[in-house]
Amino acid sequence: MTETDQPGFRSGFASFVGRPNAGKSTLTNALVGTKVAITSSRPQTTRTVVRGIVHRPDAQLVLVDTPGLHRPRTLLGERLNDLVTTTWAEVDVVAVCFPADEKVGPGDRFIVNELAKVRRTTKIAVATKTDLVEPDRLGQHLLDIQALGEETGTDWAEIVPVSAKSGDQVALLADLLVARLPEGPPLYPDGELTDAPEEAIVAELIREAALEGVRDELPHSIAVVVEEMGLREGRPEDKPLLDIHANVFVERSSQKGIVIGHKGSRLRQVGTDARKGIEAMLGTPVYLDLHVKIAKDWQRDPKQLRRLGF
Repeated sequence: MTETDQPGFRSGFASFVGRPNAGKSTLTNALVGTKVAITSSRPQTTRTVVRGIVHRPDAQLVLVDTPGLHRPRTLLGERLNDLVTTTWAEVDVVAVCFPADEKVGPGDRFIVNELAKVRRTTKIAVATKTDLVEPDRLGQHLLDIQALGEETGTDWAEIVPVSAKSGDQVALLADLLVARLPEGPPLYPDGELTDAPEEAIVAELIREAALEGVRDELPHSIAVVVEEMGLREGRPEDKPLLDIHANVFVERSSQKGIVIGHKGSRLRQVGTDARKGIEAMLGTPVYLDLHVKIAKDWQRDPKQLRRLGF
């Protein structure tokens, strides 16, 4: 009997939402069991909606990881927020992430208030990063989440504490999400872990490497476009090499200097880190050619936003 014929097989979509840096991408990766969403210590690293796919004998859970919802200051910010609210209305379950090492605050209230407008979708609250706090602090955090639900008229189907880092309760969260999916056949072929095109994943891995260890003003200003990607011709079959040519766009020449670093040292490090990540993801040796370019104030310019894929 195939999965499709199995009575009671469930399949559907769940979305993680929360303030920037609430642990959404790390949780997506922990549930899928591999890296499909980029993570960084910098808030607002997720720009695209990544779908990670969890395959189980009894279900297929498709995880939609959205950008963190925030009060937008730029056209890019507005577009990212629109993406989030559209996603909420289309999924079966929304899981709101509240990092346990931070107090429930106005940012969380803003999100839950927005979410309350989406009536039909089931809502679960997830206390993330539980490995970072003591039990009594976690207990208070769970009470605060419950109180926020009551204040905003949000009916939490579950409130569940998890640590993606230690793996604590990740399986339980998967069970709770699956239980709320409709019955139906798998939506994606077995073994597929994400439906993001390879170029998009490669661009995200390069951007993640470029964000590591740079100053705080840079995260929003970096965009990566893969110009060309293909296997090098004339290589023996057992020794393939994937050529990738990509541009890293920043908004100002001062930022270009930061990304390139002293005598190109920073950019070389970015290339090395990104190449390792891409090779691990695609399972092929990679030649990575990176160039840094300036797209002046691209976050505020509709034409440039389109060109950079937003």
